[in-house]
Amino acid sequence: MAESQPPQGPLCRRAVADDAAQIAEIIAELIEEPQPVAFDRALSAAEVHDAWLAGDEGTAVFVIEEAGRLLAFAVVEPLEGASEDCSLGAWVRAAERRKGYATVLAEEALAFTRERGYQAIRARLPEDNEPALSYLSSIGALVPLANPGAHFVLPAEE
Repeated sequence: MAESQPPQGPLCRRAVADDAAQIAEIIAELIEEPQPVAFDRALSAAEVHDAWLAGDEGTAVFVIEEAGRLLAFAVVEPLEGASEDCSLGAWVRAAERRKGYATVLAEEALAFTRERGYQAIRARLPEDNEPALSYLSSIGALVPLANPGAHFVLPAEE
């Protein structure tokens, strides 16, 4: 899989075990926001590692890194009981938003979903979050281009 770079130059790459602490740090920042998406508590580096970086071949984490600091991450993971379906989430530090990082992460994640043969890619749409709706709508438009035959599902958050 080719590595992509946003216009500012940071590198998009597949996450490794050593990234767990910085991913946990981003999650800790996110849960302090007024509308945290998908997380209700901070995760330790060990929890991040065990959940996403411990080797499940159907799961992939991608990061945007600049000078050793992670700016954003995305996770693709299989849905329980549906081997051809996966979830996709992307999170960006507040200070790094609106720079195209989430789109670059989505492109890498969608390439992974194509390689894995996922047919349905699901995301969560938080209530009353217009920036998330706009972003996820643009990702939904990318799915058929990146992964012909697959479809994007946008359920409301419970």
